[in-house]
Amino acid sequence: MRVCIYGAGAIGGFIGTRLAAQGECQVSAVARGATLASLQSHGWRLRQGGALVTAPCQATATPAELGVQDLIVIAVKGPALTEVAGGLAPMMGPRTVVLPAMNGVPWWFGAHAPAMGDEPLQSVDPGGHIGQAIPLASVLGCVVHASCFTPEPGLVDNKMGQGLIIGEPAGGPSERAQAWGGVLQRAGFDLTVSIDVRRDIWYKLWGNLTMNPITALTGATVDRVLDDPLLRAYCSSAMREAAAVGARIGCAIAQSPEDRHQITRKLGAFRTSMQQDVAANRAIELDAIVGVVVEIARRVGVDTPGIDALMGLTRLFARVRGLYPDAA
Repeated sequence: MRVCIYGAGAIGGFIGTRLAAQGECQVSAVARGATLASLQSHGWRLRQGGALVTAPCQATATPAELGVQDLIVIAVKGPALTEVAGGLAPMMGPRTVVLPAMNGVPWWFGAHAPAMGDEPLQSVDPGGHIGQAIPLASVLGCVVHASCFTPEPGLVDNKMGQGLIIGEPAGGPSERAQAWGGVLQRAGFDLTVSIDVRRDIWYKLWGNLTMNPITALTGATVDRVLDDPLLRAYCSSAMREAAAVGARIGCAIAQSPEDRHQITRKLGAFRTSMQQDVAANRAIELDAIVGVVVEIARRVGVDTPGIDALMGLTRLFARVRGLYPDAA
């Protein structure tokens, strides 16, 4: 089986190395810059559990060089996805599966939620170009529960977790989800094949919605956010707003914000992905994590003043630093 990792950063490198090391798949990568040079020189590299896992890698900056793939794992940052989607055609065949291993709400999320309407989600798919380039029938939904970072280009350090949840966008079981779930499980992932991956995506977002932007704004780790009673109460209020939105789109959340905070506390002095992006002067994935919730809330008629304020504050913070585009 031929697998391509498009975007071999922390998560892409994590998935690519595990699959390549297992040996069941021929795993290539589309990358650029220093990451591409590292993959071409050293192959896949992953530090996990005190050991260094390595495997050969065919890496290129040109997707057409790789040909049609059985599975394409997209692991780029949200702002890059429109351009990436436009270049996937040379790797797409009639049976190619696209697995977006990305943060936040994906572009296809509204396809099976009548309450959201038929229009593309502009916050994550401006102009609908991603949906036009990637057929919905090719997509398997994915949620990543792993903390990884890149101490240097092409080298991934898996700090904690190796969970993956995959499932059909429309819900229910499928042979291809079971088949690819088996491949990923044999590669060492804690793999769950879900019959409602939309709900799994929303549940993860519900926990990340406040912590990502607040840690980016303050520079504090999540434990310090939760230790502040005013911020903890604010997070709970915004999470209740997001839960109300979820209830309108078939993604109800049974857990209380306070119970979720207790789970988050177990992460300790954790630095979120958005906080790391700000520290590295990289564009932040604000739209896929916060902006899309504001957009969906408008569509389904739920007031979200706390989330709106968080979006405005973080957007301006990022614009001042050149990490989010200015208004057109």
